[in-house]
Amino acid sequence: MITRVARDAVVACVAIALGFALWRRNVASPLGVLGGGLLMAMSSWAIRGTVDDLVLRFQGLSRRGPEGATAGETGRKSAGFTLVKFFTRHGIVALAAYGMMVRLRLDPVGMLAGVASVAVAGAVEAIRDLRWRRLL
Repeated sequence: MITRVARDAVVACVAIALGFALWRRNVASPLGVLGGGLLMAMSSWAIRGTVDDLVLRFQGLSRRGPEGATAGETGRKSAGFTLVKFFTRHGIVALAAYGMMVRLRLDPVGMLAGVASVAVAGAVEAIRDLRWRRLL
């Protein structure tokens, strides 16, 4: 389901970018939408990596398998390292947003619309689920 939402988010981001290109008739707006979609993808990557690490840690496993967990990879130090990675990734997303708005001069409203493409994809998935429930 997550891959379906991600695919729908990409489709929605491209559709919103095309809509902004036709409406605003400049280059900065659709590029802002695509930049916002990229920011959302980076944020999703950060959240998913952290959640995957924490779930594996609570199960007593690691990304390297069960032998990695017995080799001292779990514990307070690695849990703290997971949190440092989480906040560092979000710092990178914040720096990327700053660079897109200030240095590349992309449209901030377009970037907001690009970030909202995930909400559009979630709404599409909810409607798709409701339709299937009514048929069953």
